Amino acid sequence: METRKKISFSLLFTLLMAIAISGNAQTSTLSVGAAKVDITPAKSELPERYLGVHDPIYSRAIVVKNEKETVAFITVDIGAIRNEGAASIRTKIEQATGIPEANIMITATHTHSVPFGMGGDKFEAQVVKSVSDAINKMQPATMSYGEGVSYINVNRNIIDPDTRRWWEGPNYDGHSDKTVAVVKYENLQGEPIAFYYNYAMHAVISGMFDMVSGDVPGAASRYIENHYDDKVVAVWSTGACGDQNPIYYQQTYDLRNVRIAEYAERGVDISNQMPPGGEGLKRDDPKVARLMDEQKQMLLSMGQFLGEEVMHVARGMKRKISNPEIYVGHRTATCDGRRRLDSGRAGYAGTYEDAEPIDIDLGLIVVGDVAFSSVNGEVFSPISARLKKESPYANTMMLTLTNGYARSGYIPHDAGFAMYTFEVVSSRLKPGCAEDAIVNGILDMMHESLYGN
Repeated sequence: METRKKISFSLLFTLLMAIAISGNAQTSTLSVGAAKVDITPAKSELPERYLGVHDPIYSRAIVVKNEKETVAFITVDIGAIRNEGAASIRTKIEQATGIPEANIMITATHTHSVPFGMGGDKFEAQVVKSVSDAINKMQPATMSYGEGVSYINVNRNIIDPDTRRWWEGPNYDGHSDKTVAVVKYENLQGEPIAFYYNYAMHAVISGMFDMVSGDVPGAASRYIENHYDDKVVAVWSTGACGDQNPIYYQQTYDLRNVRIAEYAERGVDISNQMPPGGEGLKRDDPKVARLMDEQKQMLLSMGQFLGEEVMHVARGMKRKISNPEIYVGHRTATCDGRRRLDSGRAGYAGTYEDAEPIDIDLGLIVVGDVAFSSVNGEVFSPISARLKKESPYANTMMLTLTNGYARSGYIPHDAGFAMYTFEVVSSRLKPGCAEDAIVNGILDMMHESLYGN
């Protein structure tokens, strides 16, 4: 008899829990849709130096909606989207879907293997279509947040041991954020709809191929999507990677030395320069071919490692949110500008004159307890680290190269201006402004999201 009572109580408890879960699901106010659109250009559309396509590129979109707001997160496999292009795309998305321009974040993966400046009506229409397709797939959903780590990035600014000047190389002791932030969206049956993940690393492994490639971000997203039989969309977002390279990048340094030697034979010194892509490389040289083949393997390996970490984090998520509040904010930070008067890639302090002020676009979308902050430039990682430390939201990420490309060029942190790296000497910003302007501007929006004006 006692056993029957225990069994009956267990069944009743299970039934009540099922009803409760069902009731919570039915009251979900969150809807999510995701889609991707192939934007790979035909070979005839590529600049002369491009040899073809190594792997396809995409515009990926996730649309998130509650009872009051709809927001869109889009990532495009492209080096950067100019301010004017981003504004045009956001306007067209609003016209096509009704999502307000302010509620849209368009991020570039910053792959160096897609023609910079890629744009035009066809390209913009493809990005808009990725959002429209995502809207057509919207369904009741939950969201979860988690963080993991990946060690495929490294600080890229070093003191050259021979010249004792600033140069490029893996600085294992330099600041580097290894965090992989992941937002998982699932339907009410617990099936994944999309992953939105944030990581800080330059997408430069395939930069000398002179072939279209989504680089590591593309490889990671394709790996995740393939694992789920293409029933999910995996959207990379670019973290504060201004001073972050892939940790295993030696082939590129070796190819650079090969190219320096080849140019020297022609009487041209490029030891402190960097021609675009693989310009000038003798591709029929067995050494060059071997190094490039190693790069192709490295691209896939890094994509797989990052993709595995995203899925590992997603599998461990337990807390699901189905009724999130959504906040949207925007600020423009303005800093004094400078114009460089000399040349040379790195290693020496540049000479400058005053130039017009630089506007930096800042954005914030908060969904539940996840804060997506954005900057339209190439931000050094210590700025993001400071924001995360000071943020009132435990779940904070920084999306860079988002909603345009600031005229600043690289955006170093204050202390970084003491390093004569190529990023610093080429920056159009005067020291002492951008770090505070970015962090405090985003923090102001976060305060407003929590407490109002």
